[in-house]
Amino acid sequence: MKQIKTALISVFHKDGLDELLKKLNSEGVTFLSTGGTQAFIESLGYECRKVEDLTTYPSILGGRVKTLHPKVFGGILGRRELESDRQQMEHYEIPEIDLVIVDLYPFEQTVADGASPADIIEKIDIGGISLIRAAAKNFNDVVIIPSKEQYRPLLDILNAQGAQTTLEQRRSFATAAFDVSSHYDTAIHAWFMK
Repeated sequence: MKQIKTALISVFHKDGLDELLKKLNSEGVTFLSTGGTQAFIESLGYECRKVEDLTTYPSILGGRVKTLHPKVFGGILGRRELESDRQQMEHYEIPEIDLVIVDLYPFEQTVADGASPADIIEKIDIGGISLIRAAAKNFNDVVIIPSKEQYRPLLDILNAQGAQTTLEQRRSFATAAFDVSSHYDTAIHAWFMK
């Protein structure tokens, strides 16, 4: 079992998130977030650390770059059992991130709505897909929730066993995450092929 202590949460769809946040907060999990999600978390009365305070960089390039930083990705990809990783994380003041809740910009919906090519391009998610892949890759230590469809399965686990997960559970979430990323990239590829 691995304990969830810190969660990075950055989602486009916030419906259904409040119940999950309530449970995580009651389990003493620290929240880390950006922009609208951070405002949403704080509006529910929970403390939330800004990703910008961790990275010391603001959201730049019109929001294109927010989470793409070694202090975020190091916190997700750091291998807890590896002494050299732990030493580097300590040296560079990289916190362990145990849970990543992130979803992707609605690319398919934007295409279906008949948006302009420029608007469609802006809905190609970079940070989100990178967070999903990083957290899924390190399922040995990290729980990845890649879409709102996974909120309920995680909540069921939290209600059953507190803020800790088994390797099998983390691998199952990682499998769902690679399904999400595969579907997303397939949709983008199909649009480019038109």
